[in-house]
Amino acid sequence: MRVSELAEALGVNAVDLVKKLIALGVMASVNQAVDYDSAEVLVSEYDKVLKKEETADISDFENFEIEEKAEDLLERPPVVTIMGHVDHGKTTLLDAIRKTNVASGEAGGITQAIGAYSVQCHGKLITFIDTPGHAAFTEMRARGASITDIVIIIVAADDGVMPQTKEAIDHAKAAGVPILVAINKIDKPEANIDRIMSELVENGLTPEEWGGDIVVNKISAKTGVGIDELLENILLVAEMEGYKANPHRYASGAVVEAKKDNKIGSVATLLIQNGTLRLGDPIVIGNYFGKVRTLKNDKGQNIVEAGPSTPVEVTGISEVPSAGDKFMAFESEKQAKQIAEERRLRSKEQDQNFSGMTLEELFGRIQEGVKEIKVVLKADVNGSLEAVKGALEKIDVEGVKVNVIRGAVGAITESDVVLASASNAIIIGFNVRGNTKTMDTAKQYGITIKTYDIIYKIVEDMEKAMKGMLDPEYEEKVMGTLEVRQLFKFSKVGLIAGCHVTSGVVKSNQKARIIRDDVVVYNGSVNTLQHEKDQVKEVKKDMDCGITLVNCQDYKEGDMIEVYELVEIAR
Repeated sequence: MRVSELAEALGVNAVDLVKKLIALGVMASVNQAVDYDSAEVLVSEYDKVLKKEETADISDFENFEIEEKAEDLLERPPVVTIMGHVDHGKTTLLDAIRKTNVASGEAGGITQAIGAYSVQCHGKLITFIDTPGHAAFTEMRARGASITDIVIIIVAADDGVMPQTKEAIDHAKAAGVPILVAINKIDKPEANIDRIMSELVENGLTPEEWGGDIVVNKISAKTGVGIDELLENILLVAEMEGYKANPHRYASGAVVEAKKDNKIGSVATLLIQNGTLRLGDPIVIGNYFGKVRTLKNDKGQNIVEAGPSTPVEVTGISEVPSAGDKFMAFESEKQAKQIAEERRLRSKEQDQNFSGMTLEELFGRIQEGVKEIKVVLKADVNGSLEAVKGALEKIDVEGVKVNVIRGAVGAITESDVVLASASNAIIIGFNVRGNTKTMDTAKQYGITIKTYDIIYKIVEDMEKAMKGMLDPEYEEKVMGTLEVRQLFKFSKVGLIAGCHVTSGVVKSNQKARIIRDDVVVYNGSVNTLQHEKDQVKEVKKDMDCGITLVNCQDYKEGDMIEVYELVEIAR
C-alpha cells in the first residue's frame, strides 16, 4: 500500500504517517509504497491489526504463473540461439537465413551485440537470438531469464570442435534445451566431416546417423547449402516440443539488450514470451516503470502490437534495464508504478545476486530430495581432469550422484562462474585457480570456489558434505604477492628468485605457491627472504627482495608468488 492509501484506511492524516515512518528510520513520501513490517507497526499505534491478504504476489512476476485455460493457448514460434567458436559462422548462418548482410558490417566479421530476429519458413515463424556467445546466453539464465527453446551448436568443418565450442555445448546442456548441430563450411576443400562427428561424440553429442539422438545438419552458410533442411529440423523439433502461449493476456518476457540513446532515452530489445504487447501499454522492466512510447519490429518498422516469441524494440522506460531482466505489461499506469516501487523496495531489503551452492548447503539439498549435485570442474592437465572427474562421478551417497556439467583444462574463468550460478552448481579447481577478476565475479554471484591439489581430498570433502559431516573449514587469506623479475644462481643455495612485492606483506615460513599462467606449479612455504645483503623476516609492498621456497628450484621470470595463511571459518 502507498502511505496515502494506508492513511485513508486508518482515517488519519497522511503527513502524520510520514512523520511516524521517519521516526522508524523509513524515508518515504505520501505517494510511496510502504512495506508490510513498517505498516504493521504504524497500524498497531492506532490499536488496529494489519492482515495480509493471501493473494499471489504479481510484483514478483519472475516467479508468478497465471493459470492458462487450454483453449487460450495457441502455437507460438520457437526461439533459437546459435552458439559456437569464434569465426565458425554464427552470424553468417543467420545472415544466410535472413537474406541480409550483417556479418560484413561487423568488426572483423565477429558479432558485436545481441540482436533478435524473426524469419519465415514454410509459412511459419522462427525467432533467432544472435548473441556474442555462450557467456551472454548463460548470463541471462543466471538472471532467471530462460528465453531459448532450441540451441544450434555451429562447428566449422575445416576447424573442428574448439575450446569455445566445448563451452557452448556445456552451457547448452546445462540449460536443458533441445540441441541441433550445424557443421558449417562443408564446401571447403579441407573439410573433414567424419572427424567433426567423432569429436562431437567425444563431447557427449552422438549424431543420429551414428546411433545417437542429436540431429546433425551439414551446411554452407556461404552458399546456402543445407539451410532449408536446418530450418525444417527446427520446425520439426518445435512441433514435437509443442511450444504454446496465450496471446490474449498482457505481455511478459525478458530483455535481450538495452542501451541509452542520447536523443530518445532508454531503448530496450524485448522478447515477448507470453501475451501481446501493445503501443501505449504501461510496463515494468526489472525495477523500472515505463509506458511503451514506440514499438518496432526486428526490421525497424513501427508496429502497434506484437505477440508471443516476437522480438521488439521499445522506448519509454525510465532507466536502462539489464539483459535478462524480466518484464510485464499492466492494465493501468497506477498499478505499474506501484509494482515498480514494490520491486525497488524489495531489492533494497534483499541481495539480488544469484547465488550458487557451498559445500555446506549440499547436505541440506540432499535432505530436500535432490538426487544430483552439479559440479563445474577445472584442472591443470587432461590426465588430472579425467582422474578427478572419474572419482567424482563414482561417488554415491544415499542415492545422490555427482554430475560434472563442465570439465575442462585451464584456469577458472568468469564463464565458469556464470555457468555455476545459472545451473546451481559448485566450482572445483584442481591445481588451478581464477584471476582476481574471476574471484570478484564469484563473490558477486555468491559462488564458492574450492581448490585442491590432492584428488582423494576432493572426494573426501564431497562425501563428507553429502553426509553432512564436514570438518572445520579453512579459508585461504592471501597476505602478499610477489612478481619474479630476475633469477640469480648461487652454488650453495641454487636458484634465488629476485622479486618485487606487488601487494601486502611477505613473511618467512608463510605458506606460498607459484602461479604461472593462472596454473599453480608449486605449493609449499617460504624458506628464506633477503633484502639487499641481509636476511630478513618480512618484506613489504613495493620492496625488492630475494626469495627461496622450500624444495623449489622451478622459478621463471613473470611468475607470481602468493603467500597465504589458513584461517578457520566459523560455521
